[in-house]
Amino acid sequence: MSTKTNIQKDWEQREFIEDMSINIQKIVEFLNKFELSTRNKLSDLNEKLTILDRQVDYLEATFKTVQE
Repeated sequence: MSTKTNIQKDWEQREFIEDMSINIQKIVEFLNKFELSTRNKLSDLNEKLTILDRQVDYLEATFKTVQE
């Protein structure tokens, strides 16, 4: 009986390890997709902020020349 119990415990441990490995892989895939998505969104936001910054600089320069 002890051998059978040991074999059963071994299988349970192997199944647990396999389940953990699969779940870790899923988490890694999610994080990689999230990182890519976030990087793209931040890049788009950076471009928009750069455009807005240039527009503000232009408006400030225009306003200064009008005041003079």
